[in-house]
Amino acid sequence: MKALKTTLPATSLLRKNLLSYHYIDSYKSEFKPTDNNLIATDVGRAFFSSAPKWIEKLFNLRNKIVAVFGLKTSTKNQEINVCKFNVGERLGLFQVFDKNENELILGEDDKHLNFRISLFIDHQSKEIIITTTVIYNNWFGKLYFLPVKPFHKFIVPSMLKAIIKELGK
Repeated sequence: MKALKTTLPATSLLRKNLLSYHYIDSYKSEFKPTDNNLIATDVGRAFFSSAPKWIEKLFNLRNKIVAVFGLKTSTKNQEINVCKFNVGERLGLFQVFDKNENELILGEDDKHLNFRISLFIDHQSKEIIITTTVIYNNWFGKLYFLPVKPFHKFIVPSMLKAIIKELGK
């Protein structure tokens, strides 16, 4: 299973603000549904329950570093099995911003930047697409994202593979 670079799906909820993003990338991978009724909340559950250990360690390191600068850090995660992924609901650092049956938009607004993650299911092509968008709120947002960007290009494909694997169980 490969995670390939792609473009934002034409029907993505993220298209509403397309012109204002400073950074955007998308990765896709095929899935073999064991259940043809796969919906965005299923992908959301897999997103939060399947992260590789090295990504969890990087995220913990990030939280320690950014706390010094007064940026938001993760809080204790709500029990993932009871989460309904309703708009406004929080899971750690992530808030649910929008959703429909085929897409879940997670993210956070902070003083330095705002980011969104789209977890999108394309049932026709049997692909899951993860898109990340970033809007810088100031120069510190640009500076913050500079060292994050190279890691991001490894993290997202790894997360996508882990999600696909989790959904296949």
